[in-house]
Amino acid sequence: MTVNKSLLIPLAVFVMLVTVLAFGFRLDDPHYLPSELIAKPFPEFKLRDLHDPDRILTVDDIKGSVSLVNVWATWCPNCVLEHPELMRISREEDLPLYGVNYNDESPKAIGWLERYENPFQFNIVDNKGILAIDLGVYGAPETFVVDKHGVIQYRHVGPVSREIWNHEILPVIELLRNQAGEG
Repeated sequence: MTVNKSLLIPLAVFVMLVTVLAFGFRLDDPHYLPSELIAKPFPEFKLRDLHDPDRILTVDDIKGSVSLVNVWATWCPNCVLEHPELMRISREEDLPLYGVNYNDESPKAIGWLERYENPFQFNIVDNKGILAIDLGVYGAPETFVVDKHGVIQYRHVGPVSREIWNHEILPVIELLRNQAGEG
């Protein structure tokens, strides 16, 4: 039986591509997604406030103190799971918490917040996902720790639980507050 050598070339390219992709996309921790924005300014934006559509929010609205920016959506089941912890943070921690309502419909988002309560000082309407793209968001929920100058210092992908709060996010916040003289 004779093998057509021209068929071996695509097969070899395919095997090499699979090998490169298998090693190139391997992460030691599947929950860790690196962010190009760590230690870089929060992206510039001009978007509406969910509850006050006449108010245009910008990056200046999140500057001034260490804060959390949480990307969420009504279509996101993990957003419902993390919501009790966000409510606890908003009640018990002296920390501004801002929402980015991602790829959603504003009336649904308002209804969702009325049903589950609103932990956010304000919600940025990102119904086209432009800010989320600039943040490198893979999906909701994602949470960013932003310093008082508006620089992203930490990113958490997935729901925030009490354990994640205590062991990952709170230590970053405390460090930033101490550095800024807020602690």
